[in-house]
Amino acid sequence: MNTRNLLLVFLLLAFAKQDLHSQFGFSHEIGVITGPVVFYSDYGQRYDFETNAGNVGIGIGLVHYINFSYRADCNCYTRDTYFNDHFKIRSELDYHKTNFEHFGEWVDPDRESITANQLRAMKGSTRVIELGAQLEYFPLSIRDYAAGGFKLAPFASLGAHWVNYDPEVYSELGDLVLGTDGDGNEIFNPETVPAKYFDSFQQDSDSTWAIVMSLGTRYKLGPVSDLMLDARWTYYLSNWVDGLNPDVPENKANDWQFWINFGYIHYLD
Repeated sequence: MNTRNLLLVFLLLAFAKQDLHSQFGFSHEIGVITGPVVFYSDYGQRYDFETNAGNVGIGIGLVHYINFSYRADCNCYTRDTYFNDHFKIRSELDYHKTNFEHFGEWVDPDRESITANQLRAMKGSTRVIELGAQLEYFPLSIRDYAAGGFKLAPFASLGAHWVNYDPEVYSELGDLVLGTDGDGNEIFNPETVPAKYFDSFQQDSDSTWAIVMSLGTRYKLGPVSDLMLDARWTYYLSNWVDGLNPDVPENKANDWQFWINFGYIHYLD
């Protein structure tokens, strides 16, 4: 499913939820988020600052909230319960892309081995689309914040996303694969591919699920608008999202990313 189709699905779901839940007295918010994505992948060296700083992409998303504290149909508050005053449901459609290369001590300029040259020449990227929902918890009163009682409203969230990813892996030294053998197995090019990366590439798009957690805050900009700062951790239930998955002892975890996003939220009538 491409980005355009997913966008249409998201908008249809958002409007459908708005029509359904307005009958029950809920209100809605929509917004847009964007910011840098730090992708922790199989490129580079674990716990290396240069790797973390170098493999950074950019993301953008559309968000929709169900606000249980306010009734749009009567322009009044809902029944005063703890859940209504401290929780929102957030659904969103996200897109982010990250370019990859190897950083760290194994590709330092003073290393002149064949493997070091192969790693320096290995590049990649992944385009990721995510669609899902989170339950967002506000420790302070949502009603008091909406009424202007305070400017900042911190929150924490937990949820799940369906993920579609489209990776690419290549080498500046030449082709990664020379062809296939009689059984249809790929023959990797020893001139461009380090031995530990044989049978470790995925160039086709695929899908998986992800666990999403975040911490953030809203800032009251006006009666019907907020600014938002959100720091998110996403753990993918696959190690192929970046296109690499070497079968080596140091490859201990699935791919994951850290996204700092800034957003604008508008309250619908």
